[in-house]
Amino acid sequence: MDSNKKGFITRSLHTDFPKEDAYNALHMPVYDGVAYEFDNAEDIAETFAGKKFAHAYSRTSNPTVEYFEKKLLSVTGAYSAIALASGMAAISNVLLSMVEQGGNIVTSNQLFGHSYALLKQTLPSLGLEVRFVDMLDVKSVEAATDDKTRVYFFETITNPQLEVVDLTQLSQLAKSKGVAIVCDSTITPPYVFDSKKFGVDVEVMSTTKFISGGAAAFGGVVLDNGSFDYSKLPALEEWAPKFGKDALMARIRKEIFRHLGGTMTAHTAHFMNLGLDIMPLRIERCADNCKKLARYFEKHDRIADYNYPGVEGKKGFVLSEKQFSGKPGAVMTFDLESKEACYRFYNRIKVMRKATNLNDNKTLVIHPESTIYAEFSDAEKKDMGVRETMMRLSVGIEEVEDLISDFEQALQF
Repeated sequence: MDSNKKGFITRSLHTDFPKEDAYNALHMPVYDGVAYEFDNAEDIAETFAGKKFAHAYSRTSNPTVEYFEKKLLSVTGAYSAIALASGMAAISNVLLSMVEQGGNIVTSNQLFGHSYALLKQTLPSLGLEVRFVDMLDVKSVEAATDDKTRVYFFETITNPQLEVVDLTQLSQLAKSKGVAIVCDSTITPPYVFDSKKFGVDVEVMSTTKFISGGAAAFGGVVLDNGSFDYSKLPALEEWAPKFGKDALMARIRKEIFRHLGGTMTAHTAHFMNLGLDIMPLRIERCADNCKKLARYFEKHDRIADYNYPGVEGKKGFVLSEKQFSGKPGAVMTFDLESKEACYRFYNRIKVMRKATNLNDNKTLVIHPESTIYAEFSDAEKKDMGVRETMMRLSVGIEEVEDLISDFEQALQF
């Protein structure tokens, strides 16, 4: 089928199986097996030598996982894909594969807490330098860039600060400096964001969020758009001559992923395959709920402030319209008068759930300052834009009237 003439959901639903199914199943079967038999010594030898692709052992590849990767390529148009056990595995596999000891990464000072901790604590302990800057200020990014800068890493919309990077400006700078652009697009997955169009070289996502179909399973994915010359990266200098555009994925699959683990299971891939099919329907509903809640927040005297880049007048709105089709995910923040007020509100909610995670079908609420960022100092929290008066709201697919009713009763204290 000509994927270029089909819509997102149609492409996802009708992606061909890697091999014809023996029973003509409509859904890809779950291949729970660990090892796969070969016909002869020559075939298994060529597979282990990397001369041909075949499934040998499910820690390195699996038919159900392969189908999920194939579906992602179908809906995104990316050059190559690899699915992993989590979004953090996707980030760490990419950065460890692209940056050598002594090389540096320029990144945002406003990231999801665990991503920040990886870049602040773990990667430097392995000899990778990380420079934190204001990614909204291209001059600051340029000032932090030198001849050992390998990657610009950022979130398309920061979580929970909801800052939106100007991808056109950043990609122009990256190309002029020979630096690869790696973005975490978890909040703005395929369907609302075409990473290739905005100069992104490598995209990582936590598929736990929108793609899984409502927190059914956790996983991650790396998408390579095939746009970066990997011969420019010392970490891939041995791989680029042999694998060319496939150098990054070759190193991930054959070394970092294989040696450190991080395998997506077949059952997880099954949930991802089903979730990807209906993701656009959920995104439309969630984004619509966000905009209706924004109108409610604007009129409520207990809401000191709120943020959602899908609302005109809010910071990041213009870029969101341009970069994310006017649907910048389903994460909102709102501020109450004090931390104590946040706790009182939190303890009173009945429909919304007191839980972490994003893009469950259910609406989830959390107080980031006392939870996700609990391990950081007050100075670090301030630098990262995490306020004690701020609540993070992951808006689900419930009827918005029920969410508003829950806000009404929970704010009566």
